Amino acid sequence: MEKVEQELVNVTKFYDVMIAFFANYSLQILGAVIIFGIGISVSKYVHKIVLNLLKTKIDETLSSFVANLIRFLIIGMMGILALGKLGISIGPFVAALGALSLTAGLALQGSVSNFAAGVVLIVTKPFKIGDTITTHNVYGEVEEIKLAYTVLINEDKEQITIPNKYMIGDVLVNSFSYRIVEGSVGIAYDSDAKKCIEVIKKVISTCKEVSSEQEPIVGIENFGDSSIDIGYRYWAPTKNYFKTQYDVNLKILDALNNEKITIPFPQREVRMV
Repeated sequence: MEKVEQELVNVTKFYDVMIAFFANYSLQILGAVIIFGIGISVSKYVHKIVLNLLKTKIDETLSSFVANLIRFLIIGMMGILALGKLGISIGPFVAALGALSLTAGLALQGSVSNFAAGVVLIVTKPFKIGDTITTHNVYGEVEEIKLAYTVLINEDKEQITIPNKYMIGDVLVNSFSYRIVEGSVGIAYDSDAKKCIEVIKKVISTCKEVSSEQEPIVGIENFGDSSIDIGYRYWAPTKNYFKTQYDVNLKILDALNNEKITIPFPQREVRMV
């Protein structure tokens, strides 16, 4: 019986404490909830306005990043005001947030530099999705541009992820949707070089995959020991770079054979004394 009475006393004390707490702090709690709720509503509204304004002026990825950053800043500020309304000192929170930011910044230097480089790439736009770029001895068609990295796809359907910090301050070649193909073939010195040049030009110009916007360049590249080297350059689509190169080389060989243009073997003249 005494145990039951003691539990009733404890329940009554707890009830009294809760009544006193809500009587003293109900307005502060209600005010904090209202402030935080207003912050969330305002952040959504501002996010939508900023996103619509920036979409027409800058890249969609960067505009989304800026709009989300502003939204989180508004929510954070209203959260601090809500804590102040509850009578909680925000000084220690600000100090802890500063220390945490410094620690995170030191630990994530590489990631931060990638994000900064991504912003520069999106603003300056040295390339766009669909362009072919070459950097750090890799090439591929740009499939996706993120704030931290850029994704390339090569002819073998390999996905290449390049951190954006390697795109800034380094050599970057943008050949848009095509890549330059360079080749050469040696012909005998007694062959007609002009005729050979015309044959190669005709072969390249009749290939469907070769770019028609850029005229192929064909001419004498070098005078070798055993042959005259005819060099040629043309533009091939990145998606079929090697396939186009191999097809063109085979057609050039067939055309030279049909025209009876000799491709000589290396020759050395040795004299015995």
